[in-house]
This record gives sequence, C-alpha cells and structure tokens, in this order.
Amino acid sequence: MKTAPVALLYQALPPPLIDGLRKDAKPGGYSDGGADIAFALRTAGVDVVTPASAPDPSKALDWVFPDTPEGIRSAGAAGASVLWANTVLFEGHPLETAMVDFDIVGQLPAAMQAFDDKFETNHLLAKAGLPVARSFLLSGTAKENVCALADVEDACTTRGMSFPMIVKPVRGRGSQGVTLVESLGALRDAATALIAAATFGDMLMVEEFLDGDEMTVTLMPPASPRPDGSRAPTHWALPPVYRFDQRGGVAPYNGDVPVTANSIAISPGRLRDPAIVAMIDSCVSAAALVDARQSIRIDCRADRHGLFKLFDLNMKPNMTGPGRPGREDQDCLSAIAARADGWSYVDLLQAMLAAKWRFEPPGELS
Repeated sequence: MKTAPVALLYQALPPPLIDGLRKDAKPGGYSDGGADIAFALRTAGVDVVTPASAPDPSKALDWVFPDTPEGIRSAGAAGASVLWANTVLFEGHPLETAMVDFDIVGQLPAAMQAFDDKFETNHLLAKAGLPVARSFLLSGTAKENVCALADVEDACTTRGMSFPMIVKPVRGRGSQGVTLVESLGALRDAATALIAAATFGDMLMVEEFLDGDEMTVTLMPPASPRPDGSRAPTHWALPPVYRFDQRGGVAPYNGDVPVTANSIAISPGRLRDPAIVAMIDSCVSAAALVDARQSIRIDCRADRHGLFKLFDLNMKPNMTGPGRPGREDQDCLSAIAARADGWSYVDLLQAMLAAKWRFEPPGELS
C-alpha cells in the first residue's frame, strides 16, 4: 500500500532562551533517534524521504533533515508531505509556517514551549487535582514567585519539605543537572553551581524527593490505534515501565546507560494494583490537559504512603530503537512499554504516524 512520503527532522537550531530558561541541546540533536525511526519505517515499507539518495544505515545524518527553514524546504522538495518533528519545538519555530502545507507528527510548537516548563506544567496538573511532587522555584536573587538562594531554608520550611530533596533545571532534558541533595549545605552548593554554569538558565526547581518505586508511562493520542487495532475516545496509556538501579536517587542519563539496562515493563498482574491504576488514570488526564497530539511520557514516583505522584512530563520523549547497525540495545522507554503490549518498535512508530495532523488556521471573520 502506498504511503504518504515522510521526512524526519532533527534539532539543528540552537535552543532559545525562554524567560531566562534554556533546554540544553542534545548532542547530535536527536539525529540518532530520527535515523532509527526513518530506517525502521522504510524497512516496514513506509515511503521515507532522506537527504542522501542512498542513506548509509550507520550515518544518522543521511536519514534526517535539519529543522531549519532550509531543511524543511529541502524535505518538501524531495517529495515529503509528512514532517516528523523529532526535535524540540518552540514558538516561532520554522515548523509553524510549514504546518499548513505538511501533515505533522509531533506537538504544536506553542504547546511544547509551554509544557516543557516543568514547574508551570506541574502547577497546572496540581490545580486540576492530579497528584504532583511539591516544588518551588529558586534563583540567585529573589523575583516574583521565585525564592532567592539566601532564603531557601525558609522556603523549604514553609512548604513542609524536608531532606533529601531534588534540585533540577526547569527546562531540563533527561537527568541532566538533576541532583539529589541530603542537606541544606548540599542544596546550596548544587544550586550555586547550576546557576553559575547557566547551562539551563538562571532559575532552578527544588522538588520533594519521592523514595518509592519509579515508573514511566507513555501516553498515546486518541488518533493512534491501540495494539488490538481499536480506537480509544481519549488519550490512552501503554503499560508502565519500572525504573531501577538509580544513581544517587536519579535515573542515569540514557546516553551513559541504555534504558534497556535499568528498565522493564511491569508484570500484567501489577496492572490491577489500585495505586498503579490511579497513576495511569492521572497520566491520561494529564495528557488531555496538555493537548498532547503525539506520544508523551510522564515519570512518576511513589511517596512513602505508596501514592504515585507525577514529577516530569516529557512532550518529546526519546524515540530511539533497534534496526541500524550497533543499535540493538537502543529501545527507548516507550518501545519497552510497547513490546509489553505485543508491539514491535516499528508498530509503535506506525501508530504514531497514524496520529499525524494538519494545522487548520481559524477561518476569517465575515
């Protein structure tokens, strides 16, 4: 069956500074995952457009176009009618002007910019009544609704937060910059170093540390078929994946330790656990609140009472997978979840492709 030609975009644009905050660019700009997606889809018979006429499976950049205006034009000139935005989007991103001409696999740029702010997103979810890890903003000097580093002890006390705690970037990526701190001195040291480095901007989050089981849940949009081929009326979840072997209370960066080495889908029997059922329901509600048009991933952890709290919503989860040479262990967390539901990596990708959308500008007022 003939398919609409698809082109993969990777992050070639430098990340913008948004309200003093930055999401640090991933080395390679997700070109590795983009190439994995493109290779797997082409192997499955999908018409994949590439910048190289005979792409080498070992060379990621043979398979993906840069997310620049020139890169998008090149993808269109090569015949693509679908753009798979395997990149970090933001207001003003070149994809915004292309959304009326191409079908899109990805999020609305404005939505990704808004919900990549982990603090504001968690605040939104908490206001909706969802269980979320408590946190506050911290900077070198006091700002509106932001605690100064000198006042951090009072801020912790007034919120009833006790050590250990987590210090992390507001617009972070993976576990970069995420630090478990055991004391006030360690908190000040970690915060001072992160603020001084300015890799992630001039503000941080201080978050309660949840010391129970860690799970990650992949949410799919209603337009993606479920593994049995049926359609859900709402967002829906793949089986949660249990994370283990954390380092210093934090899951290691997947560039250092493949997630296949420290993650496993939970057993079917555990899906009936009331705490797991409640966690999944909360994640499904969160996906609807952020208007997720494509798969997202939400990290959750249990507190000492066994209640799972949401602490990290990822609008662009990692989507690496096996197929290309030397990539056998590169299943991402979402692919691990998909396999537990009977899907292969490419099955997951095809379900994502089925949720492609076209921007429809509002009609002119008469």
